[in-house]
Amino acid sequence: MQAVRHVVCALSGGVDSAVAALLLRRRGYQVTGVFMKNWDSLDEHGVCTADKDCEDAYRVCQILDIPFHQVSYIKEYWNDVFSDFLNEYEKGRTPNPDIVCNKHIKFSCFFHYAVDNLGADAIATGHYARTSLEDEEVFQQKHIKRPEGLFRNRFEVRNAVKLLQAADSFKDQTFFLSQVSQDALRRTIFPLGGLTKEFVKKIAAENRLHHVLQKKESMGMCFIGKRNFEHFLLQYLQPRPGHFISIEDNKVLGTHKGWFLYTLGQRANIGGLREPWYVVEKDGVKGNVFVAPRRDHPALYRDLLRTSRVHWITEEPPAALVRDKMMECHFRFRHQMALVCCVLQGGRVPGQREDPAAGAVRLHTPEGPAQRWGGHR
Repeated sequence: MQAVRHVVCALSGGVDSAVAALLLRRRGYQVTGVFMKNWDSLDEHGVCTADKDCEDAYRVCQILDIPFHQVSYIKEYWNDVFSDFLNEYEKGRTPNPDIVCNKHIKFSCFFHYAVDNLGADAIATGHYARTSLEDEEVFQQKHIKRPEGLFRNRFEVRNAVKLLQAADSFKDQTFFLSQVSQDALRRTIFPLGGLTKEFVKKIAAENRLHHVLQKKESMGMCFIGKRNFEHFLLQYLQPRPGHFISIEDNKVLGTHKGWFLYTLGQRANIGGLREPWYVVEKDGVKGNVFVAPRRDHPALYRDLLRTSRVHWITEEPPAALVRDKMMECHFRFRHQMALVCCVLQGGRVPGQREDPAAGAVRLHTPEGPAQRWGGHR
């Protein structure tokens, strides 16, 4: 007789992870719920939302009659996610911390805790995503020792697991899972991958999970929450006042507290102006932010983006890219943005050796080659 499979499910205190745990329970698995605390400060209303979320996650475990554990990765989150986030912003780049959090916290720290400390056969989360493996195939996966060093991304993984989009295209979260390692993905189950958000809410309502169903959808940065972003960032970075300058006539339109606060493509919110202006370029030396009127201004569009080394979930660049130094694929730089056709061109990146896994992304769309810039906010 086969032993009952043990699945450790990450619980956030929200409806998605609660229903994920419920569905695993229904499949007959031994389920353990784990809440991760990764940020310990108060929100802007003086409330420690992590404590409330932890209480809600614990109540889910009580309702489902499953064990509950709480772990703290505050130090790891600060070192591996938030410090990198601040460093990138100071350099004028605007990374998505949720992607980095999934890579280093949920699918590394939590994954190893579940497998090594709790004896999990697999982990699960409430993400809307799917993989190419059925549950039983996930349970059959074993840890594969990867070589370290220069050629680790060329290491062949037989029958590599693929990350697939969720059935609910609006809720699909594969964008946020794009940096997850092959090793973790091979041992992960996404119970909500084939469901819509509305159906998930229906399941929660029918199974006494009203306390998570009534909560607002989580927004803002992973584990930190929704807050005044400029005010929050200036608690950690020194203000560097500068000017908003029109890209059309170099006229000064207003002032700001730091050029690093702005994402290419976002609305600039310049006081005293009736029409909206949008960020086109940033001058880190002089501290100026160049803006353009209207969402359809030509200066807001690009057909070429440069990228550093690409993370391949299968841990090796596709043969076509290695052979031809280019590959047709689809691209999005923002969650819920429609996928667009592009050509990934491998080549030399400034400061690095030639690498077929790094280079540039050239965009092609039915309306023409250019695509509008847009940041993660």
